[in-house]
Amino acid sequence: MSGLRTFEPFDLPGMYDVCLRTGDSGRDATGLYTDPHLLGHVYAGPYPVADPGLTIVHVDELGLGGYVVGTADTLAFEEWLEAAWWPALRAQYPRSLAADPRDGTQDWERVAHLHDVRVTPDELYERYPAHLHVDLLPRCQGAGVGRRLIAELVARLEERGVPGLHLGVGSGNPGARAFYERVGFTSVRDADWGSTMVMDLR
Repeated sequence: MSGLRTFEPFDLPGMYDVCLRTGDSGRDATGLYTDPHLLGHVYAGPYPVADPGLTIVHVDELGLGGYVVGTADTLAFEEWLEAAWWPALRAQYPRSLAADPRDGTQDWERVAHLHDVRVTPDELYERYPAHLHVDLLPRCQGAGVGRRLIAELVARLEERGVPGLHLGVGSGNPGARAFYERVGFTSVRDADWGSTMVMDLR
């Protein structure tokens, strides 16, 4: 049946596929990675493991076409990553793989990230502790699916009494920034890499 539903464990392969096929600022990143799972290990996989109730998928007749993943408490999620998620990945992808092969692939950047990322408190988390990532294949874009995914996640965060939500959007994806503005996010920080945007849930 087409539509939105809460994550089930069998959704992970489809989520990893969507993550890869939208991983270049919304464009297909398949040609940028020799390991097709690496991007998903970093940006999709940990969320439903940590809190499956805040991962929502969109399924149509062709399969899983999009998802939103989120956490209600970013700092607690970062602490969980450090304790429960990164150690196994650091063993699987040793730091020696974080050297640029100069062939245009980006695996090395993700490996460097998973070794170098640290728990980083931020005053923003006091007012906007939750964060999300939403990814949609082209066939699911422009039909309101992204808006519905975010609305469902927001409703679940509100049920938990979460006061606010934030996300990051890269400077190479102006269409995504415009979309987030339309669904109620505002920019509070701009940098060379992109913008941090927030939504008040109180």
